[in-house]
Amino acid sequence: MKTVVLLFHPNYGQSRANKTLANALDSDITVRNMYALYPDGKIDVEAEKKVLEDADRVVLQFPIMWYSSPALLKQWEDDVFEYGWAYGEGGTALHGKELLLAVTPGAHNYGRNGFVKYTVTELLRPFQATSRLIGMTYLKPFITIGASSISDEDLNSQAKKYNQYLHEDQLPVLSDFE
Repeated sequence: MKTVVLLFHPNYGQSRANKTLANALDSDITVRNMYALYPDGKIDVEAEKKVLEDADRVVLQFPIMWYSSPALLKQWEDDVFEYGWAYGEGGTALHGKELLLAVTPGAHNYGRNGFVKYTVTELLRPFQATSRLIGMTYLKPFITIGASSISDEDLNSQAKKYNQYLHEDQLPVLSDFE
């Protein structure tokens, strides 16, 4: 299983959670810092397609920002997931590959009883819909809740779990209404 992590963090230098998670990954997992690769936001579409074609499992790692993803991730999706390649007539390049989100919401207030009133998984539904459109298997997200205040001990434990999770041969698929 070839796994590639596409790390989308606009302030990676100041990141604690995403940096710890990424640094905990074994060397057999490729980590690509997308903001470092594309500081001007101009995506090399053909290079990105090649990365995706060569991978079995694609991980999008990012902090939850305003209940969504960083801007470069959205730009990357818009540019790379082209009609005829990722979806639509002849668009089968990603069929059968796995898509996993690894997210770091900063707060603890997600869920029906929290301030936000939505779970993290619910806020990620557009990614699940995209996964369905492009023929990828949408895996249960890896969520590091409370990333802005998590203790070093808990963050290091979570980072070890992340590495183990990405090395699992079979990960749980997230159902449509789970």
